[in-house]
Amino acid sequence: MPPLFNRRPEPGLPAALPPTPLPLAELLVRVRQALETRFAESYWVVAEIADLTLPRFEGAHCYLVLTDQHVTGRGAQLKAQARATIWSQRYQQLAPAFAEQTGQELRIGLKLMLRVQVKFHEQYGLSLDVLTIDPTYTVGELARQRLDTIRKLEAKGLLERQKALPLALGPQRLAVISSPTAAGFQDFVQQLSESPYDFAVSLFAASMQGVEAPASILAALDLVRPRRAAFDAVVIIRGGGSKTDLLAFDDYGLAAAIGAFPLPVITGIGHERDEAVVDLAAHTALKTPTAVAAFLAERLARLDAVFGGYAERIQELATQQLHQARNYLQRLISSTQQAAEDQLAGHRAALHQQIRAAAVEPRRQVHELRRQLARYTHALPRAARHTLAGQQTRLRVLGRHLTQRFRRQHQRRRDQLLRLRYQLQLAAERRLHRAQLRLAALDTAGLPEPHLLARHGYVQLLSGPESATALQPGATVLLLLPTATLTARITARQAPPIASAFPLSAE
Repeated sequence: MPPLFNRRPEPGLPAALPPTPLPLAELLVRVRQALETRFAESYWVVAEIADLTLPRFEGAHCYLVLTDQHVTGRGAQLKAQARATIWSQRYQQLAPAFAEQTGQELRIGLKLMLRVQVKFHEQYGLSLDVLTIDPTYTVGELARQRLDTIRKLEAKGLLERQKALPLALGPQRLAVISSPTAAGFQDFVQQLSESPYDFAVSLFAASMQGVEAPASILAALDLVRPRRAAFDAVVIIRGGGSKTDLLAFDDYGLAAAIGAFPLPVITGIGHERDEAVVDLAAHTALKTPTAVAAFLAERLARLDAVFGGYAERIQELATQQLHQARNYLQRLISSTQQAAEDQLAGHRAALHQQIRAAAVEPRRQVHELRRQLARYTHALPRAARHTLAGQQTRLRVLGRHLTQRFRRQHQRRRDQLLRLRYQLQLAAERRLHRAQLRLAALDTAGLPEPHLLARHGYVQLLSGPESATALQPGATVLLLLPTATLTARITARQAPPIASAFPLSAE
């Protein structure tokens, strides 16, 4: 057999001839022969199912992908993976026996101890043939996982949190999480309907077995949470089942959600083995759905009995209080009647005395009022005459004062008017004198422009009598305006006031 690798030539020797190449098939045959020689026996291995293809029909094989992850002594992450096969005839023997002893089917994520034999095929590569499965290892692994889950819940205080929640004395508004077609739910509803009490049951449908059960129950709890004010408790029920069906209730996420839920959770899972982890985290755990219904009905029955006892005791106390109150009221009526008669007699005697006293006092007051009236009758004319004389004297004095004051005011006003008249005449004469001087100095050719004269209220006369004294009614004149020349006839003549004979702007 030629070597599988090239040797380096030794120093001083001629180089060896190049090796003869091998076909890939021959190389892989040699690998298979070497593996069959070196690993001829079977081996126990521990691995986790990373992928699983179950037989789809009778006679089909089961294919697995096994993986192993662990940390080496140096802290490195080591991962190994290999394909494995459980042939059809062997699978029909191993799978039922494994499910019976462990309580669950083969599934992804399950850790197994298997006895395998190494196989190599030139076309399909390396694989492992599964000869047997040790169920005791898986049972121990599941127990270890369950114990770890319980320890984690206990460390976070989720095993006792639900039990600290107060459960209503008579829980009747129930949020039930179950499968609507499950026989356990039908038994639960039937048991409640047979009780003499009324329950309001709201069903939140969920899958209660299989891999999808924890997520489905968690989704139902999420639907209940925003409506928690409308319910007294949450009930999680399902009928009996195999160990495999009940493994979902050991899920850590589901148990933690139940332990942290704000409403009391009552479980009736119908298990035949030890309590599930969700039972440990719930407020109250019962064996079956009918046991839950009986528990709720019995709780209401006890409450009803307590209320019945309270009602009888209240009726007894009320009867006793009523009898005592009737006797006390009778005594009060008797004492009140006697006291009223005594007070009536006393008030009658006092009234007679007041009537006699009242008859004397009004007569005395009438006599006194008559004497006062007589005195007022004599004194009133004198007081009126005296008051009238005093008022007349005051009127005469006021008349003299008013006359003197009027004279002084009249003289003052007369003096003011005279001064104003003198000042007005003096100002008019001054203005007239100044106007006459200006007229004398003015020349007809030197008159301002027509628009300037119009601004001061004057109109220029182009033709007419020679002097202003000749301007009489009936005379015809020619007037020059700023924008036109008009012919006018004088109809009347009126002398202007002295103070306004000339415009002030001519100064």
